Amino acid sequence: MTMTMLRSAKVLPLVAALAAACSKTPEPTATSTPEPPAQTAPAAPTQKAPAAPTQTAPAAAQPAAGELAWDAPASFETAPNPNSMRKATYKIKRAAGDAEDAELSISQAGGSVDANITRWVGQFAEKSADSPKRSEVKVNDIKVTVVEVRGTFSGSGMPGMPASAPKPAYAMLGAIAETPSGELWFFKMTGPEKTVTGARADFDKLVNSLRVK
Repeated sequence: MTMTMLRSAKVLPLVAALAAACSKTPEPTATSTPEPPAQTAPAAPTQKAPAAPTQTAPAAAQPAAGELAWDAPASFETAPNPNSMRKATYKIKRAAGDAEDAELSISQAGGSVDANITRWVGQFAEKSADSPKRSEVKVNDIKVTVVEVRGTFSGSGMPGMPASAPKPAYAMLGAIAETPSGELWFFKMTGPEKTVTGARADFDKLVNSLRVK
C-alpha cells in the first residue's frame, strides 16, 4: 500500500466525524424567564367624612299661657320692681299741690277677684262716702273688674304686715284682669287723690290696650 493511500484512509474518517458533528442541531440558547410584574396592593376605598348634622336655629321661646301685654301711656314712667311678684312698676308724676307721686303696680297672684278687692278696700282706714266703686268691662275677651277707693290710706292690708302711717286724701284705682285661661292680673294705682284722679284717662287707655300674647 502506497503512502498516499494510507494518508487518504486516515483523513476520510476524520472528515466524516467532522461532518457528523456539524450536522447536529445546535442546543437552544437558554433564556431567562421574565418575572411576572409586581402586583401592588389595591388602594383602600376612599371614605367620605360623615356630613355634619344640620343645625337649625332654636325656636323662639313661646310666651306662657295667659301672659298679658299692654301699652303704657307716655306719662307713666317705668320704675324698678321692688320684688319678684311685680311684672311692672310705673311712677305717675304728682299733680300740683300733692306731696307724692302716684304708683301703678302690675302683678300676678292667686285668690279670687272678690277676695283681692276686699283686701284693697281694707287698706283704707277711712273711706269717702262714695267708696268703693266697682264696675266691669270686657277688653279683647278679657274680663276686667275696676275698683275705685278714696279716703285715708293706711297700709298694705296684708295679714301680718304692719300698716304705714295714715295718708289722708288718698285714692286707689285698681283693675283686675281675668284672662280666658282664668289667670288674674292686678293693675293697682295708689297715690294722692288729685294725682290719681288726673291720671284716670291714661289708666283707662292702658286697661283698654290689654291683650293676651
